[in-house]
Amino acid sequence: MILSVENISKSYGPHAVLHDVSLAVAERETLAILGRSGCGKTTLLKIVAGLVDADAGSLCLRGAAIGDTPIERRNVVYIYQEPLLFPHLTVFENIAFGLRLRRKPAAEVERAVATMMDELELAGHGAKLPSQLSGGQRQRVAFGRAIIVKPDVLLLDEPFSSLDTETRASMQALFRSLVRAHGVASIFVTHDLKEAILIGDAIAYMQEGRLVTFGTKAEFIAHPEFGARREIEFWASLGGDPMLNGEASDGRTNDE
Repeated sequence: MILSVENISKSYGPHAVLHDVSLAVAERETLAILGRSGCGKTTLLKIVAGLVDADAGSLCLRGAAIGDTPIERRNVVYIYQEPLLFPHLTVFENIAFGLRLRRKPAAEVERAVATMMDELELAGHGAKLPSQLSGGQRQRVAFGRAIIVKPDVLLLDEPFSSLDTETRASMQALFRSLVRAHGVASIFVTHDLKEAILIGDAIAYMQEGRLVTFGTKAEFIAHPEFGARREIEFWASLGGDPMLNGEASDGRTNDE
């Protein structure tokens, strides 16, 4: 496993936010964590990123303990709900930022950013500022800036929640394409059951700070408590989302 989280707990004063949370993420795997707002998903991501300290438990990245490792030394990247781009930098320079911070040669930066912009379908937008982009385009830049530095784990905190339905669907497809092309492991948190099924290779459910993990996506879909099979069948009855075809029968998407 590339990331192991064991028995993480966190409280703020008398309020317990996380209770003995454990999970594991394999190489090239996306773990989708589903849960309602306020259930502890964001706190968990921030602990993995090093933005918040856990009260108890352990974190291991590639077999090495990282509980006391500073943020800048964890090869982990956090993407927020809103793409936090540098407003004074161009699209090109936003994507290049992490590479320049790592003092990569200029020619290498030019090649890598140009390639990434093609993958993001942003060719021709390199000289624009973030204020000149749509919401979906800004999120694409945020993805590019994160993935280009080759993180061990990518953490995503409901990154599509502010997008319209059509843009959200295109960004879901782009995300799957990018993480598979670059072999990035990720944790993707969402309150949307359909999105969790579409995005995740594996799924976990968080409720009131407690996490239930499933060995396979099919196990989650088959579990009667969460209503996943009913939701898939409902979408199918409406003509369906093509990417959900076959989910109810075997828990796998068409591109797996």
